[in-house]
Amino acid sequence: MNPLESSSTRPYLIRALYDWCTDNSLTPYVAVLADETVQVPREYVKNGEILLNVSFDATSSLKIGNDFIEFKARFAGVAREIIVPINRVIAIYARENGQGMAFPVGVSSGAVGEDTSRSSPLSSVSAAGGHNGDEDSKVIQIAAPDPSAQDAEPDGEPPRPPNGPRPALKRVK
Repeated sequence: MNPLESSSTRPYLIRALYDWCTDNSLTPYVAVLADETVQVPREYVKNGEILLNVSFDATSSLKIGNDFIEFKARFAGVAREIIVPINRVIAIYARENGQGMAFPVGVSSGAVGEDTSRSSPLSSVSAAGGHNGDEDSKVIQIAAPDPSAQDAEPDGEPPRPPNGPRPALKRVK
């Protein structure tokens, strides 16, 4: 099999980072470009993107395949089936510390609220890796968040449940 026929590395990297998050008791979030190929609750789409908590506690029947991420989740108490094509995943990262990876996304026609002139909230990431003509060959790592802004809520974060305090991470030296 030559490099042009090989499968995309994106689903493998997504699964690896998901496993890393869960192994380290972190909450994996997936940022998704919400276009007509994505089955998500449209009321939670902002600027053509949606953030999804894909942790074990937030999902049911999670399958991260080579072509789709599929699971069931509750949004405002209503169970929904979520189907996201792998090529629409913009990033996967740990909610608690922002560590993860962002991916380039090809041009799509008709993303919900998509404006190709705007910059994504993930545009402040640094590139790492070469380019061999495959859009998945560019892997981008998300920079660690500013510690002073750690308590601030990101704009695209889904609403929190009304009960219980916000979990906090303590650094033990």
